[in-house]
Amino acid sequence: MASNAAVPFWRAAGMTYITYSNLCANLVRQCLKEPYRSEALTREKVHFSASKWVDGKPEKPTIRSDTGEE
Repeated sequence: MASNAAVPFWRAAGMTYITYSNLCANLVRQCLKEPYRSEALTREKVHFSASKWVDGKPEKPTIRSDTGEE
């Protein structure tokens, strides 16, 4: 007997929390004035490494970036 009254609005809108928080962060970055905007935009870049596993052992990791540059 669950009530929808306590459901967060981002969930009721069909979003995940990550999607909602990314949307809010982008809005805040766009509201900033220079030079703070360019600083914030450089901090939003994400880099990570990914390894494929073959026969229970990791292969050489590849460095990935969300900027599209590799």
